[in-house]
Amino acid sequence: MTVTAYNHVPVPSFMYGTAWKKDATTQLVQLAVETGFRAIDTANQLIHYQEALVGEALQALAKQGVGRDSLFLQTKFTPANGQDHRTPYNASADLTTQVRQSFESSLSHLHTDYVDSYVLHGPYSRYGLSESDWEVWRALEAIYDSGKTKMIGISNVNARQLTELCTQAKHKPMVVQNRCYAASGWDKEMRDICRSHGIIYQGFSLLTANREVLAEPDIRSIAKRVGVGVAQVIFRFAMQIGMLPLTGTTNPEHMKEDLEAEQITLSVEEVRWIETIGM
Repeated sequence: MTVTAYNHVPVPSFMYGTAWKKDATTQLVQLAVETGFRAIDTANQLIHYQEALVGEALQALAKQGVGRDSLFLQTKFTPANGQDHRTPYNASADLTTQVRQSFESSLSHLHTDYVDSYVLHGPYSRYGLSESDWEVWRALEAIYDSGKTKMIGISNVNARQLTELCTQAKHKPMVVQNRCYAASGWDKEMRDICRSHGIIYQGFSLLTANREVLAEPDIRSIAKRVGVGVAQVIFRFAMQIGMLPLTGTTNPEHMKEDLEAEQITLSVEEVRWIETIGM
């Protein structure tokens, strides 16, 4: 299954996230793809990601016959305030140069001449968008215009910032990736903005940010009715409300189960109930 943004690029409907995998990154990415995942999310940020090890996995997979064009690769530009001393660019250079250097470094790490999605890891300012945000966004737009990425997007963003981007940018985001809390209606305000603009909403931490929801007896009864685990119910719910979920599981059995969530169907009433469960 795929979902598409307003620029008509198809994206696999479930994504494997590589944050916090450390030295196991290569092995886990290979395992995820062998299990059936076709979209991989990473970032050029050594505190939380090992992008070069994702590249090692891609090389190993290519030898097994899994071609680059059969995979959707998403990586990110992380501002200096989200990096440690190991910045993948000259941190004293202007922001446009930082983006360009980080992107070229990502291409090198991933052994590819393009990525499918390139994402600003988070705005520089907390509320609106600063001149720094606009300079970086223009640098992302230039990469998109060059054809070296099929999509551009933004992560860890709020509704005001996204609205500003959608109304003032040359190219509005094609993807938004946020941590998703049930307490905010699973980021409902952001999802509504994305839907109205044809933007793909990617939700992460669906399980880890909502542990109390997973323990709800009614969620467990839905899982029992469908004959699956609680995690599968949450992932399927996410898909049915138009979200592209990320999973970062390291468990081979859970990888398989997560993908099987695409095969189940929740009733309209169940979806409506889960959507308001944390509010």
